[in-house]
Amino acid sequence: MATSIAEKDSNFMLTKKCNDMKPKMIWANLAVANLERTQKFYTELGFKPNNPNSSNELVSFFVGEKDFVIHFFLKNILESNVKNVRFGDSQNANEIIFTLSAESKEQTDLWAEEVEKAGGKIISPPESFGNNYYGFVFADPDGHKFNVFHM
Repeated sequence: MATSIAEKDSNFMLTKKCNDMKPKMIWANLAVANLERTQKFYTELGFKPNNPNSSNELVSFFVGEKDFVIHFFLKNILESNVKNVRFGDSQNANEIIFTLSAESKEQTDLWAEEVEKAGGKIISPPESFGNNYYGFVFADPDGHKFNVFHM
C-alpha cells in the first residue's frame, strides 16, 4: 500500500516534534517539612548527596545507577516556586510512588531493616505477591511513599 505525501509529512512532523520536545533530564521535586530530618533519613539509607544543589531551601540526592535526582524542597518554597500548585498532606495522600529496584529478596529485607533504623515507617511489610514478585512499601518521615521491589 502506497503512503501519501501528506502521511509522510505528518509522520515527519510527529517525529520532529517528539525529538524537539525530548527532555534532556527528568527529576523529582517533593515537598518536605524539615530539611535536616530529610537529609539525615536519606543519608542513612545511603542515597548520594547532590550537594551543589542543596541549600537552606532544599536538599538533593542522586538515586540509582543512573543518578536520578530527587530534590526535597521545604513545602512553602516549592509552593511559591511552582505557581498555582498546592501540595497536599503527604502523610494521608500520595501524588506519586517511587519504586526502588532490589537485586534479591534478601536485599529487599535489608532495605526494610534500614528504613526502620533511619526512622521511616513500613506501610506494608516485605512479602511475595503476583508471579515471583517480592517487595514492600515504606514512607519517609514526611510521608512520601516508596516501593522496594524485586522480581
